[in-house]
Amino acid sequence: MSTTDDIVSQWFASHMEHTAMTASLVSPLIPRAADAMVQTLLMDGKILSCANGNANTVAQYLCTTLLGRLEQDRPGLPAINLGADGTTYSAICRDNRFNETFARQVTALGKPGDLLITLVDDGHKANLIQAIQAAHDREMRVVVMSAREKTDITSLLQPDDIEIALPDLSPTAALPVMMVISGALCRLVEQNLFAD
Repeated sequence: MSTTDDIVSQWFASHMEHTAMTASLVSPLIPRAADAMVQTLLMDGKILSCANGNANTVAQYLCTTLLGRLEQDRPGLPAINLGADGTTYSAICRDNRFNETFARQVTALGKPGDLLITLVDDGHKANLIQAIQAAHDREMRVVVMSAREKTDITSLLQPDDIEIALPDLSPTAALPVMMVISGALCRLVEQNLFAD
């Protein structure tokens, strides 16, 4: 086998190992997080998401799937990725307010009963911390999906919040697993809201 084949095989083997390891740790938390999403939507609330860097691709996938569909035709569900609008993001950052990029949007767009989903892949977290604090100020629940089992975000969570903590994965290893979890969340939401 060539070096290229070895690299590809190792990449897939590593991904499968991380996914299996994570499944054994967080499987019970995924239905709880999906239930929080369903309850939010049933109460006419919306889902806001935020993440930094590459984790923002997962936040966008989650919101796009909720707005569009995963596997079945259904009405769109209200979901907004706060990191998707580059113009808003850069305008808030313009005055050295990077730490407020998401918190200002949560305060402006969020309302009691909404849900904030925060994805943390191990990068800069100050703006995510402020977003969680803003969500609590707006009486919103929070779901955190984190690449690390223990972060400084854990101490911010309230009893009704949910943390899906991966087994200390690197950002590169965490992103595909977060994508799988996001797909599982959306599938459960579709099943619970639109099952025949």
